[in-house]
Amino acid sequence: MKWKGRRSSSNVEDRRGQSSGSYGGRGMRIPNLGRGGGRKGGMGCGTLILVAIFFLFIAPKLGLFDQGYQLPPSPGEYNTNYYDGESSHPHGTTYTQADGTEMDDFLGVVLADTEDVWKYIFEKQLGRRYQEPAMVLYSGSTSSACGHASSATGPFYCPGDYKLYIDLSFYDDLRKKFKAPGDFAMAYVVAHEVAHHVQKQLGATEYVNQFRGSDRQNEMSVRLELQADFYAGVWAHYMALQGEIIEDGDIREALTAASAIGDDRLQKQSRGYVIPDSFTHGTSAQRMRWFKKGFESGDIRQGNTFELDYNQL
Repeated sequence: MKWKGRRSSSNVEDRRGQSSGSYGGRGMRIPNLGRGGGRKGGMGCGTLILVAIFFLFIAPKLGLFDQGYQLPPSPGEYNTNYYDGESSHPHGTTYTQADGTEMDDFLGVVLADTEDVWKYIFEKQLGRRYQEPAMVLYSGSTSSACGHASSATGPFYCPGDYKLYIDLSFYDDLRKKFKAPGDFAMAYVVAHEVAHHVQKQLGATEYVNQFRGSDRQNEMSVRLELQADFYAGVWAHYMALQGEIIEDGDIREALTAASAIGDDRLQKQSRGYVIPDSFTHGTSAQRMRWFKKGFESGDIRQGNTFELDYNQL
């Protein structure tokens, strides 16, 4: 992806080097619930136990953190060069122009690109005003309106404060843990989280929230995540129309990243078998299919994952 010299978003909040409770944003701080046994102003054992219970058992059921991405490569009708394995920056060699300290600058450009695309779609196709999200870059841990976040949380969008949260160490995870290198793999991650912001504005988030605690909770979560993958593909579609910004192999990188974190693949790797009823983001094949559909169509009207039979997703 050619990104140097292009506009960077002004909606980037850099919290790296700050403690999780030291910033002046709208995020929710974890209160000191302990009443003794610890130092004044610190966390006691009771607090740590309650916080652990919250993140291990309660937060996942409430859906406080988005956890998503997933997909693999196949020849496309849009432009086969974008899927070509003979990429200008093939996997396993030089990963991307955005390596190292340049990643924060790269993400600022990607966020700006999403702003341009979704502002155009909202105004020209929906007759609405697009509200731009903010992107928080942090290291280690931070706080949000959805609760505490750490590097283990992974990138997520918080609908409570309209912000994306990204620890840049996740880029290393993509390359090493998920075997999905490349700058456009990380661009896909940002586009997916921005898609959740789009869903928040269009009402899909609130619609899915109605099913929390029901036997359809996981199903509706999968539908929401696949639609976010579709919207990320729509963004990539419009970027491909901008000339030479997207390079050969870029879309292949996004598909590889999406495939690497499908529910079925992750469960197979972690436990040796899969439990389809526990899926919350969709299989690798599903996430590939919906991203690719968005990329090739560029039409947000084709991304209604809520009207199809679940087996047809």
